[in-house]
Amino acid sequence: MAQPLVRTETDAAPVRTGGRWSRPRSRPGTPPANRRSLPARVWKERSAYVFLMPGMLIFSVFTLAALVFAFYLTFHRWSIIEPDKPFVGLTNYRDMIHDERFIESVLNTIYFSGASVPLSMATGLVLALLVNLPLRLRGLFRTAFYLPVVTPFVVSAILWKWLYNGDYGLFNYYLLQAHIIDDPLLWLSDKNLAMPAVVLMSVWAGTGFSMVVYLAGLQAIPQELYEAARIDGAGVLQRLRYVTIPMLRPTTLFLLVMGIISSLQVFTQIFVMTNGGPVNKTTTMVYYMYLWAFKYFDMGYASTLAFALFLMLIVFTALQLRLSRQGSVA
Repeated sequence: MAQPLVRTETDAAPVRTGGRWSRPRSRPGTPPANRRSLPARVWKERSAYVFLMPGMLIFSVFTLAALVFAFYLTFHRWSIIEPDKPFVGLTNYRDMIHDERFIESVLNTIYFSGASVPLSMATGLVLALLVNLPLRLRGLFRTAFYLPVVTPFVVSAILWKWLYNGDYGLFNYYLLQAHIIDDPLLWLSDKNLAMPAVVLMSVWAGTGFSMVVYLAGLQAIPQELYEAARIDGAGVLQRLRYVTIPMLRPTTLFLLVMGIISSLQVFTQIFVMTNGGPVNKTTTMVYYMYLWAFKYFDMGYASTLAFALFLMLIVFTALQLRLSRQGSVA
């Protein structure tokens, strides 16, 4: 015997109201039949939350709680060697805006980013184009160019500090032997040469990463595009301009954003090679933050500087999202 068909409110027949067909609305306060409560959904996926719990705890303690506490410090004169830690309100933020050394550190950081990031990307693209050719021992060349990336940054900075030495550095030796200069150059003590010297070292250390990313982008380009360009009579430079570079636009955007974010946080080579000198010409934002935290022992003002850097990173992240949307639409 056939069971009678029971019609619920969700599958009720549509009714004509005001010349339009619509389904009858459910009663106010009645939850949909297929929607579960939040505790029920959490209990259903309880195994997933168990696996997520260790990571969530680590993030909460070492990232979220530290971020909240650092924001709390910005409103205090928090010295790590004095028991009195008075509340100062927005004084740290006002002092930061009028701090000439902080403004100089921002300009130095922008100078470093504007010089090192484009040079690293351009050099990485050239190397990627070369090692992508069917050459013998190209695997060896790829390893050699990528080796500075996996070398500890402190080791690289010490090595380049020796190369820049005014008495026994190899750079001065070869320049003197080639009669390009008459007297040894004080690379890290000259206010006009210190930052370019640090930029050169950073380009050497970061070019391998750009090369590998560009190499992956080159190998993802369909060969049919190059074959079609050859059939149309395009030469090597025309294929590079009209095929390779446009197809590498997402890769270039990725390297640009990652390079800017990384360069804004430059610290190791400044700390090892120049200590912010000469006359603060290489003092960057992170190094200036380090001075206030571990030399002047004012954690409140150092945290304020950290949030200024955090704001700059947010701006560049928002710029990345906007550029990526425009690229996807195009």
